[in-house]
Amino acid sequence: MKKVLVTGISGYIGQHCAVELLKSGYAVKGSLRSFSKSDVISASIEGEIDTQGRLEFCELNLNDDFGWDAAMLDVDYLMHVASPFVAAEPRDENDLIKPAVLGTQRALKAAKKAGVKRVVLTSSIAAMLGDKKGFVAINSAMWTDIFAPNRSAYIKSKTLAERSAWEFIQSQEKEGAMEMVAINPGFVFGPALSENLSGESMRTFKEFMTGKIPVVPKISMSISDVRDVAKIHVMALENRQASGNRYIVSTSKAYSFQEIAQVLKRNGYTKVSTKLAPNILLKFMALFSREIKGSLPYIGNTLSGDIGDTLNTFDWKPIAFEKTILDTAKCIEKYLTVEGN
Repeated sequence: MKKVLVTGISGYIGQHCAVELLKSGYAVKGSLRSFSKSDVISASIEGEIDTQGRLEFCELNLNDDFGWDAAMLDVDYLMHVASPFVAAEPRDENDLIKPAVLGTQRALKAAKKAGVKRVVLTSSIAAMLGDKKGFVAINSAMWTDIFAPNRSAYIKSKTLAERSAWEFIQSQEKEGAMEMVAINPGFVFGPALSENLSGESMRTFKEFMTGKIPVVPKISMSISDVRDVAKIHVMALENRQASGNRYIVSTSKAYSFQEIAQVLKRNGYTKVSTKLAPNILLKFMALFSREIKGSLPYIGNTLSGDIGDTLNTFDWKPIAFEKTILDTAKCIEKYLTVEGN
């Protein structure tokens, strides 16, 4: 049985990847920063599928060399999902950039040393923004200009981490070279597998639903369903055509935050605001809010994704936008009911 190391298995995408791998017949080794989370993560995954003894954990940290070589010794593939993600702009951008880049390097070096066949790297459309504003049709050949105005620490971290990964892959000798595939989602929504709603996607969505966001920013981007993202991660492990490529996994159309709010409003979530925030107000507020500052690169822009390569390579059709939004809302509603909120 083939085994996959999933870094960051405690995260939103990581848990879905683990479930999809187990459904596809793989054994899974998931990395955690602390074994103290293992029981909670096991319960979340086992709530979706009987693991039948095919799930184990190891302790790894993106900022530390310890354990990486040992973790790779008995695995066939690496799914490198772990990367820090916070919407708020940190006081020091290196708090995001260093663990993203150095953690990716640690993972790839250890995988190469252990003879791992292929790496599937979780990247982002954030690494594909190019250098233009307004209406931008993103494709897999594009790279973000990190020196353009208003590039957030998160955008820089995803761009630099993916670039460093490809540089590593391309620096290998051809004989016996490790392969890599990059998966680049847009805004990721969809149901969570645990009641922990502290991640950025779930937290933002929860605030929409509960009326804590009184006005919505003028942002439009291709939307990714976390279930689609996990599915393509798994399909990319052994698809021969996929090696050496980047794949956008999202809707082809860009959807605005206002459209998300309107879907929720139409379906009975009455606390949701559909009022647009003036761009000039958000830019002023960004002077005082690190969270709003982190969203500046997207405000006023429409970012759509060219998913043609993804459709041609994989037997896949994106989950419909409205289903993604309503499934996310139902999931959060369930956990809010449990919390008594």
